Amino acid sequence: MQVTNEEEIEKLTTAMKETDSTRMYERYLAVRLHLEGRTLTETADILGRSFPAISGYWNAYRKQGLQGLEFGEYPGGIRKLSDEQEERLKETIAKQSPVDVGFEAKYTWTLRIIRAWIFREFDEKYTLRGISKMLNRLGFSYTKATYTLVRANKAEQKQFREVTLPELKEQLNQGEIDHLLFEDESMIRAYLALQYNWFPKGKQRKIPTYGEHKGAKLFAAIDYETGRVTHREEEKFDAAAFGRFLIDILQAYPNGKLIMVLDNARTHHAEEIQPFLRENPRLHLVFLPKYSPELNPVEGLWKWLKQDVVNNVFFHKYYVIRTHVADFMKRVNQSPFELIDRLLVRA
Repeated sequence: MQVTNEEEIEKLTTAMKETDSTRMYERYLAVRLHLEGRTLTETADILGRSFPAISGYWNAYRKQGLQGLEFGEYPGGIRKLSDEQEERLKETIAKQSPVDVGFEAKYTWTLRIIRAWIFREFDEKYTLRGISKMLNRLGFSYTKATYTLVRANKAEQKQFREVTLPELKEQLNQGEIDHLLFEDESMIRAYLALQYNWFPKGKQRKIPTYGEHKGAKLFAAIDYETGRVTHREEEKFDAAAFGRFLIDILQAYPNGKLIMVLDNARTHHAEEIQPFLRENPRLHLVFLPKYSPELNPVEGLWKWLKQDVVNNVFFHKYYVIRTHVADFMKRVNQSPFELIDRLLVRA
């Protein structure tokens, strides 16, 4: 009996849920996206991988099914390091600085330092391009460091990651709650950061501005299960505006019990919204540990919005910002799998 695409997709989805390996998850996802109609090139763009790698996954799957995706021969080329060596490399880069492993006065991992470390530890030689391709495959990207709030309580963060969030997911799976949402707010200014971009050599892109800092104040909630985004623009971040957004949420989800996970902003605890919550007991607020924005996937949505729509742009009118934001949200809601894969897979 011939197996249908739907049956294959179901098997891949099950495999994705059962695997503890992020690399295997990516391989399953790549094949699933192609079965759902994405081209191999589109799949490579979504996952940030090379076309040969994605093509290798697909060819291996067509020949041997799920078993063909298991580790062994790497579809994208010959691997010099074993799985154990690659895991050690990942752990070292993620958890230590170069100075911690013998590179004096070096605090940032560069391709040259990583190449030197691999040669020292495993006696394997790589080109800088080879190092870059391997790091990309292993889930690394060349990105800026960021500051973290030292006042964050590590024990509370661990409790949320390992107890609170898994319990909420299980309640969702068991039907004890109907919708699990993550909520946050952000200010989108008329112009934000200037980022690196490709431009002719010797020239520099210039972004015209009036020097004003007008912008849009946004509320947004992501549905953990479906990837749906509900958003609202407001003039202020106050309790009244937050209350209006909660009304939007109840209208967007007219039935069932809702859990909304959010930070500890004053407006979220304001006395003004308590009567509304008592009148609508199917909506419950669950608060993140203090100073823990990295636990909220909506932070990733804001970063995505700013990278795709706002940075390197100046909006001379407020309504233009609103139009661009609305277009972005519409596009995101038309491709919920992309949002889920980008923001919620490891949430």
